[in-house]
Amino acid sequence: MSWEKQLEELELRERLSKNMGGEEKVARHRSKGRLPVRERIERLVDPGSFQEVGALAGSGEYGPDGKLIDFTPSNFLTGRARIDARPVVLAADDFTVRGGANDGSVGDKLMASEMMARDLQLPLIRLVDGTGGGGSVKNIELKGHTLLPKLRMWPAMTENLATVPVVSLALGSVAGLGAARVTTSHYSIMVKDTSQMFIAGPPVVARIGQQLEKNELGGSAIHTRNGVCDDEVGSEEEAFQRARRFLSYLPRSVHELPPRMEPVAPESEDFEWLRHVVPENNRSVYKMRPVLNAVVDAGSFMEIGSRWGRALITGLARIKGVPVVVFASDPYHYGGAWDKQAAEKFVRMLDLAEIFHLPVVNFVDIPGFQIGLAAEKEGAMRYGVRALTAVAQSTVPWCTFIVRKAFGVAAGGHQSDGRFNFRYAWPSAQWGSLPVEGGLEVAYKAELESAEDRDSKLAEIEERVRSLSSPFRSAEAFVIENVVDPMNTRPLLEEFIDVSAPLLKAGPRQFGYRP
Repeated sequence: MSWEKQLEELELRERLSKNMGGEEKVARHRSKGRLPVRERIERLVDPGSFQEVGALAGSGEYGPDGKLIDFTPSNFLTGRARIDARPVVLAADDFTVRGGANDGSVGDKLMASEMMARDLQLPLIRLVDGTGGGGSVKNIELKGHTLLPKLRMWPAMTENLATVPVVSLALGSVAGLGAARVTTSHYSIMVKDTSQMFIAGPPVVARIGQQLEKNELGGSAIHTRNGVCDDEVGSEEEAFQRARRFLSYLPRSVHELPPRMEPVAPESEDFEWLRHVVPENNRSVYKMRPVLNAVVDAGSFMEIGSRWGRALITGLARIKGVPVVVFASDPYHYGGAWDKQAAEKFVRMLDLAEIFHLPVVNFVDIPGFQIGLAAEKEGAMRYGVRALTAVAQSTVPWCTFIVRKAFGVAAGGHQSDGRFNFRYAWPSAQWGSLPVEGGLEVAYKAELESAEDRDSKLAEIEERVRSLSSPFRSAEAFVIENVVDPMNTRPLLEEFIDVSAPLLKAGPRQFGYRP
């Protein structure tokens, strides 16, 4: 028996499925600066590596003889591919077919993509370019009934956050479930001007009296500054590059350790300038990012979330080829004081370190939690306590450098006191329950009130107290384990990696990732 007719039909269906929404809709899609979904996949993954699952899913049109006349493919593509020769799962919306609305078999394919990543223990990359989760309103008339919102894929999505790296790229106008899927990730990206995220889009929001354009309501300028999305890029190609780079630091699942690369020397062997980074005036600012780039493997620091929670710098880097999570204070924003956003950013990055077995390197210059009415109203203490609890739950190795200030409860979370960690202080370090200048007038109120020259007496007291707040005095009392020359920061980090990397163990953690 020959199966030639069936093979011809298979070839026809495969060809029609690659037409996506048709030439006109694909051209319209391109005219808006957006790539068609199959081209996105080609540019993201290793050439020829995409193995599609469910390519024949969609809606067929048949003639009186029962033969296929035309075919509209599903607007959701999924399958396996390779990035830098490592396997991944892809889940990609096709906006050219019904605007990416979650109709027909899309829900089943979406669920299949999440289960594929979970059960094969492979990283998941979502290329999101569609609307909500229940299909368009037109479906009510087509189906004859409405759907009760159910998130049957959410348990699998939650498991994936605790099991495999999840990256989401918002590549168009993304609303409802689409926006939720982008946010439910370890790393998310928006393309400036061409991608937006909404709970509900402009037509729906107009019904409550707010007339807004897409970017006014949910553009990257909003969501990469409020923490809903991690990073903003200028093009889809840049988004693909950042997704590939992010995955290069992480294992394929929690059941493996992060991939160790060939060690790369730091960008320079001259570290003498680190001695002069911190200004003598403790109210002056300085740039922390050059310090980070200098002490990690050359070119390895990948900052994440640079536009939100800006008092805290977070990212991934390598030291002697070993991936690490990096935290660092940024004195240019609130002097490095933590607000609600900084605390949230800290927790999310620490969860990433904990779940995927990444050592932590922490450069501290924290004057405390942000103070004032705005901080109290936004509940900064609640979010700060959540961050401190995450530190106490942490089990991965930590190496902390107290660069300058470490005051109050916020600075107390520079590492966990429940276990041994590496800890060093630069000579510029200063610490206490609160900054000296902030507590003198309360602690020495009576002495100041009785002084003939209040300002002179205040200066005298401050000089006296400061002489006792030197890190060397604290080292005498073993309050700090080591005060070190900033020039030695890189060698100390190398020793930290040599000692701690062999202790890393693969496997799931007791808690999952908190998006």
